[in-house]
Amino acid sequence: MNREDLEHIIRAAADITNEYEFVVVGSQSILGPIPNPPAIFTMSAEADIYPLNAIHKADEIDAAIGEGSRFHETYGYYAQGVGPETACLPAGWQSRLQRIQTSGTNGRVAYCLDVLDLFMAKAAADRDKDRVFCMALIQHGYVSPDAAINRVNDMPMERAAQGRLRARIKRWTKALREQGHEIPGDAA
Repeated sequence: MNREDLEHIIRAAADITNEYEFVVVGSQSILGPIPNPPAIFTMSAEADIYPLNAIHKADEIDAAIGEGSRFHETYGYYAQGVGPETACLPAGWQSRLQRIQTSGTNGRVAYCLDVLDLFMAKAAADRDKDRVFCMALIQHGYVSPDAAINRVNDMPMERAAQGRLRARIKRWTKALREQGHEIPGDAA
């Protein structure tokens, strides 16, 4: 999925729900702060989205332009109607959202996660695809491991889980170094 595809999903979601503002979480929210990222970040065909002021209408999005829909079959990408509980996000994430409002969205607004907040959500989810995504964010210099570790305390999880999250970020960074990657901004 590219930025134009995401704008199409925003436009379609607005038409379906008759809502004006949306929140995009998940990997494709990277297309807000980084409109043209490297291909590794645009491999997903799915955008997780919900109407900001009518969360209950997320099901309408799923039904009309979700996985397996005619929209999906026609365009090769789709929306997944989700809710704010979908992602585990650090305190203050709402104040760091990145706004998309273009002619491609028909003037409708979507708020995408800040790259570091996206990283934290993916690191907390800790699936294989999230590990690959997070390591690529570090490798490409979009996320500083130190900034990520500093944001762990803002994550809404128990101390033990925060400790595991810190260790995970350090382990990913070490693995990248061992693979011969220079970590931008790395003092180690």
